[in-house]
Amino acid sequence: MNNSLVSIQIIPKTKNGEDVIPYVDAAIEVIEQAGVKYEVHPLETTMEGKLTELFAVIEKMNERMVELGSVSIISQVKILYNPSGASMDKLTEKYR
Repeated sequence: MNNSLVSIQIIPKTKNGEDVIPYVDAAIEVIEQAGVKYEVHPLETTMEGKLTELFAVIEKMNERMVELGSVSIISQVKILYNPSGASMDKLTEKYR
């Protein structure tokens, strides 16, 4: 059972001030490859899963930024942890 929602905004610092959108696209690709449920929003991406699994995805996202040449990364993270279950759909169903 999924017990967490984690929203992340990843902000890589590039060597020469390049556009960060390709970096953000690569970070989202890491999420996609992890196979967790996720939704991309304008300022952050929300993932649904087990907390330990989602932390591992965040670690891989940061590692990917370094692989692409980022000199440092800010990862702003929000976490909803509910041992009895967490669901994006359930939290937002009245708005859809």
